[in-house]
Amino acid sequence: MLEEVERWLATRSWSVADRPLHRVLAAKQRTGQSVSVVLPALNEEETVGEIVGVVRHDLMHQAQLVDEIVVVDSGSTDRTSQVAASAGARVVHRDEILPRVPAVPGKGEVLWRSLLVTGGDIVCFVDADLREFSSDFVLGIVGPLLTDPDVDLVKAMYDRPLAGATGQGGRVTELMARPLLNMHWPQLAGFVQPLGGEYAARRTLLEQLPFPVGYGVELGMLVDALHLVGLDALAQVDVGVRKHRHQDGQALGRMAAAIYRTAQLRLARGHLIRPSLTQFERGAEGFEPHTYSVDTEERPPMAEIAEYAARRVA
Repeated sequence: MLEEVERWLATRSWSVADRPLHRVLAAKQRTGQSVSVVLPALNEEETVGEIVGVVRHDLMHQAQLVDEIVVVDSGSTDRTSQVAASAGARVVHRDEILPRVPAVPGKGEVLWRSLLVTGGDIVCFVDADLREFSSDFVLGIVGPLLTDPDVDLVKAMYDRPLAGATGQGGRVTELMARPLLNMHWPQLAGFVQPLGGEYAARRTLLEQLPFPVGYGVELGMLVDALHLVGLDALAQVDVGVRKHRHQDGQALGRMAAAIYRTAQLRLARGHLIRPSLTQFERGAEGFEPHTYSVDTEERPPMAEIAEYAARRVA
């Protein structure tokens, strides 16, 4: 491992216990920074309510760490919006944000648009499919941003059990993202969960970053943040165990293709000959091909959007 990465692991990898709540609250009061929590959600009625409820109870009512919690619904066909609103979140539909730019499917699209409907100096993203959720996820990744002015982005790290086996989750991380990062951006080799959906960053950083519209958003953000602010401005915090709904192998294949495309763009800004992925499923007459397009679109830095600039002036 690079000596720089070893040093980074010793100085920028922490546990949630390293910053107790009282210390983080004192730093928030001292600095006057506000915190927004954003949940991108698509058909997550079973889990979104509990997450919202825990954040509101622990970090808005019992302690005033979080200033707002926003669920951005990207087209749910179940009761995600109703459940989230009942639990106390402000719910905004993806298509209502920046309507002059037609929305496309994808997680990155939702995260990008969320910057227009939140006001926090620090924005904390949390996936909406987590089970047995703990507010330590939010406390852990927001804490360093409030206590250390030199830190700009913090990712959560955790165990990801799969079918009862410890450490077997994160298959796309191990098969695609980690090899890419180690080979092409070795400074980022120390991140335990580079694709994890729980991370927080300063708005001043997020508004300068392009957002891949799909599953490549986490890898793209890490790579772009490294080039923009440097390794020492990035950090990670151990928050324990992450339990969530696992996707099937074919969905993971599509995710991996999007991540590879994101990496390819950053390696050479080159041309992808065939931005699609063909997978096979057994049907009545044998294996049937199904071809899916690979996310190739990216949204520009939010600072370049006129409506965002106008909001800041107002």
